Amino acid sequence: MKIYNSLTNQKEDFVSQKKNHLSMYVCGPTVYNYIHIGNARPVVFFDVVRRYFEYLGYQVNYVSNITDIDDKIILEAEKLKISETKLTTYFTEQFIKDTLSLGSLLPSKMPKATEYVIEMIFYINDLIEKSYAYQSGDSIYFRVNKIADYGKLSNQVLADLSVGARVDEDLKKESPHDFTLWKTTDLGLNFDSPWGRGRPGWHTECAVMNQAIFGEKIDIHGGGNDLIFPHHENEIAQSEAISNHSLAQVWMHVGRLDLANVKMSKSLGNIILVKDLLEEYEYQGFRMLILSHHYRQPINFSYELMNQFDSEWQRIKRTLKQALVEISINYYEVVEYNDLALDAFKVAMDDDFNCANAFTVIYDQIKQINKTQDLKEKARLYYTTVLMLNVLGIQTDLKRLTDEQIQDYHAWQTARREKRYQEADEIRIRLIEAGILL
Repeated sequence: MKIYNSLTNQKEDFVSQKKNHLSMYVCGPTVYNYIHIGNARPVVFFDVVRRYFEYLGYQVNYVSNITDIDDKIILEAEKLKISETKLTTYFTEQFIKDTLSLGSLLPSKMPKATEYVIEMIFYINDLIEKSYAYQSGDSIYFRVNKIADYGKLSNQVLADLSVGARVDEDLKKESPHDFTLWKTTDLGLNFDSPWGRGRPGWHTECAVMNQAIFGEKIDIHGGGNDLIFPHHENEIAQSEAISNHSLAQVWMHVGRLDLANVKMSKSLGNIILVKDLLEEYEYQGFRMLILSHHYRQPINFSYELMNQFDSEWQRIKRTLKQALVEISINYYEVVEYNDLALDAFKVAMDDDFNCANAFTVIYDQIKQINKTQDLKEKARLYYTTVLMLNVLGIQTDLKRLTDEQIQDYHAWQTARREKRYQEADEIRIRLIEAGILL
């Protein structure tokens, strides 16, 4: 298997640190609003990464955090005149609901930042003792200049970062590039610390939860490519200062999903919420749209594109439904998979999760299902296709016919053959209502 490593900017042979075990951390949502379809792209993609490794026989420990301490949360809670805890509890529940609605599994663990504040305080104190951090004014800052290769993930050079553009200027800092580890404040949710009541910085939250849960270098760290700088860059800096080793073996970053060639943003209002899209379309079509584009490339979303993939999904579903009816009626049990197709599927997925090529294999199976008259072959193709779709998180939700439904189907065929058309129509209606006939 080869995976593109954002840290080295090249595809690399992937070997997990522990045989048949995968450790993966993906930066999750800041829970102050519903997620939009741009937020959904990493949710879908890293779910596929997890599913594929499990398909290969790995035991996957997939952690994705919940950021429930943030300035945006404070502002939204004030606007709605409710507590931050009430706000974050509600939108955490909605995020979980949207995740499941997208066909994604929940991560193995979803830690909240508020659950790790004590660990964050000890972590920051260790950085101070090692002279990687200092207090100035009402904040604790990280000394970026002490990290010799700072900028290696984002390919930034400190000298090229202009003050006031990429880095906010703060006269309290030793360097304008230093970032906040702790902010002393009584505004919003705050906690006791040796430096006064306050709250941790966002970059520290992820670094600490990662260390607290895994305790060592992990296999994969992921997120959207908008997190490369400064968030992931600052995670690396803190982790290497504390642990003297890199945070992750591989860094994976997902491209944006834009609307009309513009980045989706809650502040701009140019968003489509996941919950609203899934009121109009089945999630499978949306997953197909996302996964048919390579994860590192941008997607320009449009309803025309969505309709195209929704139609593709409906075509696949119709083919599989009809095939299962034929398999059920003839009481045929599958005895094997199409190994050639599964091998081709694996070749695609092993090439940096090239899901677009994996779909080419699936489309070929669908074509063959429609073409073959051999029931044994149809069953083999059907179950192979369902297996590959499941790895991509696309469930068909199709079930074999019951004995009663099979009897109805035979009765319908007999009534048609014997020209008992009224009876045939009555049975046909029952079969349509049961989803057996289209």
